[in-house]
Amino acid sequence: MSRRPKTSHETAHHTCALTGNVISARDGLRLDMLRPGLADHIRALHPDIAPDAYISRKALAKERAAYIADTLMAERGDLSQLDHDVIASLAANDILTENIEEEIESGRTFGERAADAIASFGGSWTFIIAFLGFICFWMALNVAGLMGMFDPYPFILLNLVLSCVAALQAPVIMMSQKRQEEKDRRRSENDYRINLKAELEIRHLHEKIDHMLTRQWERLAEIQAIQIELMEDLASRRH
Repeated sequence: MSRRPKTSHETAHHTCALTGNVISARDGLRLDMLRPGLADHIRALHPDIAPDAYISRKALAKERAAYIADTLMAERGDLSQLDHDVIASLAANDILTENIEEEIESGRTFGERAADAIASFGGSWTFIIAFLGFICFWMALNVAGLMGMFDPYPFILLNLVLSCVAALQAPVIMMSQKRQEEKDRRRSENDYRINLKAELEIRHLHEKIDHMLTRQWERLAEIQAIQIELMEDLASRRH
């Protein structure tokens, strides 16, 4: 299958106005082709830049990240570390989606696994039914005297056992709940990063489409004016 030959525009080389590196036309954009907000931000930082200057896509990504940071600071004030992470991912064109569950599960220690297992079993109907059966069996043995009534009524030893189980079970459940809170916090942070990046990307697309539509209308108006001039020229020649 034959490849399409590159046009002279694609093979042309330009100098990046911000870095001074030589780039091809495909690896850069003209300043006047950018959306107005980003172009004004670049002009404010680089007052001597030419209106038709070329900017490499790598340098443009950094300028765009700085522009987004300034916009967010104007809207929200100080930026958090999560905001800086999102801005950095936009500049590097990275993906923010992470498998939080797999990362958390792989990093659990033996104690954390044991706490989760005990908390899961202690909060189930299996534990409740088994524990009620154990209590009934304990009291039946002592009432019937089958083992010499080692814990007669009012079952003081049974109360001690129940108190020890409750005293040990409570901190184990709290450890498991603490890990669950940490897991929920990391999930919410990951969701925040993804939602913020999606919001910024959608805003960028809206601005870009509006800019493209505006330029298209300007070109159509210019073409229409040229057509009117040609028609007037032809009409004057006939007369």
